[in-house]
Amino acid sequence: MDAFLEVVPPRDRETRPEALARAERQRRRWATQVVVADELARRACRGRGLRVPEEVAPSQVLAVAEADVADLGSIVAAVLSHSPAARVLLDVFEGEQEIPEGAVRDYYDRNRDRFLTPEALRRGVDPFGPDGLAPADVLPYEDVREDIERDLRRAAGHRTFFAWLDRARAGVVYATGHEHPGDPSHPDHEHRH
Repeated sequence: MDAFLEVVPPRDRETRPEALARAERQRRRWATQVVVADELARRACRGRGLRVPEEVAPSQVLAVAEADVADLGSIVAAVLSHSPAARVLLDVFEGEQEIPEGAVRDYYDRNRDRFLTPEALRRGVDPFGPDGLAPADVLPYEDVREDIERDLRRAAGHRTFFAWLDRARAGVVYATGHEHPGDPSHPDHEHRH
């Protein structure tokens, strides 16, 4: 964990000693979650007989996209950035998802605004306006079906990964000062993504 903390700079720019101590405690708690999730993922991969790329200590600041932090939360986004085992496990979970044709078609039918043609976008077509959409304003189902299925499989894989991580972490006992940063039983908890 020390190697991980060395490459993750503190995010708070506080100058008061008590604020710095609190920020560092929260950073250590956050890093603990990332390191523990990596270890749990490595164990899960070994248990499934999955080959994981060689682990190396991080040597540079993790690149985590802001969109991933918003979608996944900072801990899971950092785990997936840092841990080859977590990425292998997520890929397996995604590959295991069966997306029924009806779910793909339903998504297309309910989200026509996401499939406007370039011409409809140029004309400024309002997909929610009183006139509705003309069939020519929407990309054909056959043209977008694979993309929709891939996105639904990815979302289902993420939900499976979150559920797995919650179950895997349930039995973990953390040393004092290394608990989850959002643990409400601590007076300085915080839950930011």
